[in-house]
Amino acid sequence: MSKIVAITACPTGIAHTFMAQEALEQAAKQLGIDMRVETQGAGGSEGTLTAAEIAEADAVIIAADKKVELDRFVGKKVLQTSVTAAIKDAGALIEESATAPVYGTVVSESSTDGYLADIQEQKNARKSGQPAVYRHLMNGVSNMLPLVISGGIFIALSVAIDLNQKQSLSVAFNNIGGGSAFALFVPILAAFIAQSIGDRPAFAAGLVGGWIGTQGGMYGEAHASAGYIGGIIAGFLAGYLTVGLKKVIKVPRTLEGVKTVLIMPVLTVGITGLLMIYVLGHPIAALMHAISNGLTHLGASGSIGLGLLLGLMMAFDMGGPFNKVAYFFAVGLLPTGTVEAKTIMAAVMGAGMVPPLAMAISTFISSRKYTRDERDAGKAALILGACFITEGAIPFATRDPLRVIPSIMVGSAITGALTMLFKVTSPAPHGGIFVFWLIGHWYWYIVAIVIGALVAAILVSSLKKRVEA
Repeated sequence: MSKIVAITACPTGIAHTFMAQEALEQAAKQLGIDMRVETQGAGGSEGTLTAAEIAEADAVIIAADKKVELDRFVGKKVLQTSVTAAIKDAGALIEESATAPVYGTVVSESSTDGYLADIQEQKNARKSGQPAVYRHLMNGVSNMLPLVISGGIFIALSVAIDLNQKQSLSVAFNNIGGGSAFALFVPILAAFIAQSIGDRPAFAAGLVGGWIGTQGGMYGEAHASAGYIGGIIAGFLAGYLTVGLKKVIKVPRTLEGVKTVLIMPVLTVGITGLLMIYVLGHPIAALMHAISNGLTHLGASGSIGLGLLLGLMMAFDMGGPFNKVAYFFAVGLLPTGTVEAKTIMAAVMGAGMVPPLAMAISTFISSRKYTRDERDAGKAALILGACFITEGAIPFATRDPLRVIPSIMVGSAITGALTMLFKVTSPAPHGGIFVFWLIGHWYWYIVAIVIGALVAAILVSSLKKRVEA
């Protein structure tokens, strides 16, 4: 092979995306292969591949944990994997791409059905990367994140301006954050999960199903809501329902347009909506209500234990499935406005800041145990950690997982527990040091984060061996 093109994309579009890009480009350089990488990050696509570059490429690598449109790669060898796989061993992926299946080889009455079948075939054949379910979920997560972050910060600003929320600007901020952004994030989550599974025809059903999940009155209880769990279930329901109906409903080619814009939307929106209202909505809402009540009645010891668990999850895979479960558990409770929900949010954010901060500190205090590249990465990790971008620790964990991961898990667990113990609260779901002025007991928050980061840094520094000069 002489030329390969690639796309990298992670759910947040901040760290993993560009780490995978760098890993692929460096590996290609070592192998003497011409490589062009398009990144689909938080700011949109950068370095977009041209039609000519795609045509000249011998193979395509899709290192993504969310949905990537593949129509432009029909007829090319396409290897689909995760960003983590690219970060860990980009060279192996480049070699594997030479024998990747040709995309678009499965054909049916509908070209869209063919693409879906081919995508599924490649996913089943893929030996590395995340499961398809995780990819679908992360596609929803990546599109809802801007709503969660911006909405949470506007809610926090509303409270900071006026605790009674009677001033006009405070009311406006609360409407922007709570009345709009937070009201939309569950439907958007559901819609993009559905689209990842069933393509564009599933989007409307996912959106409607997710919206119904947030409307408690439909279940006969004034305040019951299926919340983010309902959104996730509605998204998968709408997506797989769309895929199933596409296989069952066959129409002449001349009526494909009618099937796409009329038959499929009416059936998928109607079935998804009815199932959410009459079958799924009430039990999911009851589950969310039970979780909320349980948190309200948590004692001090239980709170500390929860902080420990959330801290361990945040550091275990640094942006992976466990990290996301912990984060969205906290985010899903934040709209309740309870002190317990804000304390959990603070514990999750603080614990998520510890891994990159710990690795940055370790590179400073034990510089002889790190290569020049790792010491440079430590400087970047300091900034990423301060911004609550846990992925900043990934380069270190990738190179030395047995020493790094246990160490940062201990540090994050300590921070999570201390945050709970100190009753720190955060009305903002993201932002790191930039939202500290909105945090209750911010001085204790700093103490908890510093202690966790120092413990993790000391642990990893003591475990690591000195590198050869």
